[in-house]
Amino acid sequence: MSKTWDIEKFKLAARSAAAEGIVMLENKDGALPLEKNEKIAVFGRAQMNYYKSGTGSGGMVNARYVVGIYEALEASGKFKINKDVRKAYEDFVKENPYESGFGWASEPWFQKEMPLTDALVKKAAADSDKAIFIIGRTAGEDQDNKATEGSYLLTKEESKALSKVCKAFKQTIVLLNVGNIIDMKWVKECKPSAVLYVWQGGQEGGNAVLDVLCGDVNPSGKLSDTIASDINDYASTENFGSDKQNFQAEDIYVGYRYFETFDKEKVLYPFGYGLSYTSFDIALGDFSFDKKEGVTLEVLVSNTGDRAGKEVVQVYFEAPNGKLGKAKRVLCGFAKTDVLKPGQCQKLEFDVPKYWMASYDDGGVTGHKSSYVLEEGKYTVYAGSDVRSAEVAGEFSLDKLEVVCECEEAYAPVDKFKRLKAEVSGKGVKKVYEDVPLRTLDPNKKRKDRLPKALKYTGDKGYKLVDVANKKVSLDKFIAQLSDRDLVTMMRGEGMCSPKVTAGIAGAYGGVTDSLSKFGIPVGGCSDGPSGIRMDCGTHAFSLPNGTCLACTFNEDINEELFGWEGLELRKFRIDALLGPGMNIHRSPLNGRNFEYFSEDPFLTGKLVSAQLRGMHKYGVTGVIKHFAGNTQETNRHNVNNVVSERALREIYLKGFEIAVREGGARAVMSTYGPVNGLWTASSYDLLTTILRGEWGFDGIVMTDWWAMGNDEANGKGSYANVAAQVRAQNDLNMVNSSAEENSNKDNLDDAIEKGLVTRDELARCAGNILRFLLKTPAFEHLIGKESALDKELKAAIDEDDASLQDMIKVKFDKKELSLDTKLINTEKGETTVFLLSTPTKCEMDVELVLRADNQPDVAQLPLSIFQDRQLIKTITLTGMDKEWKKFRIKLAPSFLGNFYLKFYFAQSGLVFDSVKVIKTKEM
Repeated sequence: MSKTWDIEKFKLAARSAAAEGIVMLENKDGALPLEKNEKIAVFGRAQMNYYKSGTGSGGMVNARYVVGIYEALEASGKFKINKDVRKAYEDFVKENPYESGFGWASEPWFQKEMPLTDALVKKAAADSDKAIFIIGRTAGEDQDNKATEGSYLLTKEESKALSKVCKAFKQTIVLLNVGNIIDMKWVKECKPSAVLYVWQGGQEGGNAVLDVLCGDVNPSGKLSDTIASDINDYASTENFGSDKQNFQAEDIYVGYRYFETFDKEKVLYPFGYGLSYTSFDIALGDFSFDKKEGVTLEVLVSNTGDRAGKEVVQVYFEAPNGKLGKAKRVLCGFAKTDVLKPGQCQKLEFDVPKYWMASYDDGGVTGHKSSYVLEEGKYTVYAGSDVRSAEVAGEFSLDKLEVVCECEEAYAPVDKFKRLKAEVSGKGVKKVYEDVPLRTLDPNKKRKDRLPKALKYTGDKGYKLVDVANKKVSLDKFIAQLSDRDLVTMMRGEGMCSPKVTAGIAGAYGGVTDSLSKFGIPVGGCSDGPSGIRMDCGTHAFSLPNGTCLACTFNEDINEELFGWEGLELRKFRIDALLGPGMNIHRSPLNGRNFEYFSEDPFLTGKLVSAQLRGMHKYGVTGVIKHFAGNTQETNRHNVNNVVSERALREIYLKGFEIAVREGGARAVMSTYGPVNGLWTASSYDLLTTILRGEWGFDGIVMTDWWAMGNDEANGKGSYANVAAQVRAQNDLNMVNSSAEENSNKDNLDDAIEKGLVTRDELARCAGNILRFLLKTPAFEHLIGKESALDKELKAAIDEDDASLQDMIKVKFDKKELSLDTKLINTEKGETTVFLLSTPTKCEMDVELVLRADNQPDVAQLPLSIFQDRQLIKTITLTGMDKEWKKFRIKLAPSFLGNFYLKFYFAQSGLVFDSVKVIKTKEM
């Protein structure tokens, strides 16, 4: 019988995707690909610590292995690697070990670079043919990049070392193991022969780099962001990083839209740029415009070089500047060829609906406020290998303005500011600034005028959720059985590490109380994150290439294939939803979380996310697309107000999500932490009801980010307790609570329904959203006893050590002192015992152990390691001479999340316990 799950094919798909995302910016004098048996000297501290991903929830994947760049080069046996240079770095890191920081968001974005002596570099150059210099950066949640050394800029030591190597070697290849673009002025200063962004490629990343360097894979990645000369050249920089409020004055002119319209000369490497080891000819074929359907065009790609490879064709349009003002180029199509052998050709076809070429009139200057319009004039379509080199493919003209789609004003700003606009001046355009149209429709009034109507409460009629699935009862009648209390508790998702779902994952939702469970409502599970499954109990999962790397593939097929495997792994571990993909726009290169996201362009983002969703949907699981919307910085992300025009919101920051909903069939959305236009997104009726559900037809669930606020009025104070505002907006799930039943987060829902601040009908509407989602999940199938052949195969594929981590001992820690049953602790060599502790309150605590050696020789060494979640707290070692009881009291990290793990690992047998206690030392 053929098997569906194949870890080797998963590895190959990840390796291929990471390789296709690698972008080669420079390759002078045939520096690459490397020849077999070439002598290579590898420089750069980053060779010692490959970054598989960024930090925070998007990178905390416990991979079984990670292949770094140096390790892949060495293991291949294809090159003669300079051992003296490697030993110098090994000696350096002994004195300068990897600095990981301690706690959340504390890891440095770089590691100290090794100073290079002239003697070392000179000898290496004499002994080696070429140099490889690896520069590494990480970044992540809760902390942005900065335009400083060691973050966006190279450090002085990195610059000195790189300069020395480039001067000493005839050819130097620079590899950028980063999650996001960095400052590139050093290319002109140091003059390396080759430069490649190899990104953070996940656990197979080093192998992917090897494939490109040796020529087994011809680089075909294209930049998903514009690289400008200086950080101050980006239009967003002036209004980025405030801890209070950012006025997004650049408006629709984000990334290449800005540079191609106003400042082309400031660009070092344009959007969509990337070199190959071969050459291609892009011939423009048939072009037509249909007044109803839009544009169709054909492009013929020919490999005119001497190596096989892939090419990306990108399609852009230029609309007449008109009254609204337009960007000179906007991406509206892309496709990647198959591998073309020298002399081989492939025809690519593109369809561009009129809607993708329309502009949103948020002020009524065209006479059609709140509508997508095509203004009269000439429309030019371009096709090529990047935004700068794309040539005219065809043109069409409109004699009069056409309304493509009428909408309703939604989520417009309430604070006055001016925005950038392109205005025709002679043969070019100039920058002007205009007042941004402000909100005229009150979302609270919309909500009151459009309150839903649900069936009245009937009490328990004996219906189970399976009866809805079997069409024995309508969903509305099923919900009518649920009490107000049931509905309120359903709005509260639980976590982290809830014992009601797969161990170690982020959240549980649905039937989280005994009362809800009696109605046959399953508990669904969700887990971080975009770069692979995070399970804090230590279960292994596959680490994927980061979002930026996958965006640079410009390849929908490879994204769909890769996330098909990810979907299987989710199903394998009985997880219904992945908290990702991350879809926010790279408004600034300084956003610390850019590694999770895709691009400065919403079209590219939306198309690739749709592909990833299709991959997961094949196996009944899904992704929670996030963060909806406008999450463009990490600094003070819970509170900073992002002020943006409705036009920019719709054309830039929402467009990718719209594509994922309309084309990718998105089933779940996560709102953001902070406010946009004065309203926290989780409580924005306009965002979650008017646009997402009303205009786009979304019928899935919306959940908050973990511990997010809500507010009632624009620029009103936000509150973590204001879950009523979230429910009114149709943010269905407040994530996360340690106990939904006990209202552990002290939200205002009970009080709000009593006072009429939220209606039962609104609670029922959110419950309907949650239940419709759950009906499509594997969790529901498992609850009703459906176990497919695939489920059985996947269950059998779980390794024994990972399976043991799922079989943990669950205990409630609701008193000052908790004694753990020592009979349950397996003290044999190599064994691990894990307790899952649930505590209803935040507290500080210690663990107290009383133990001794059990009839061991005096010279025996008996180490015991104690872990809290994934953090090693302490290792204690007894000897065979410790025959009397010894007491150890160890301080644990505070419990903030409601659930945590205590893990005991025995490297050697021979210990016996008298007692193990967890003791609260302080309530918080």
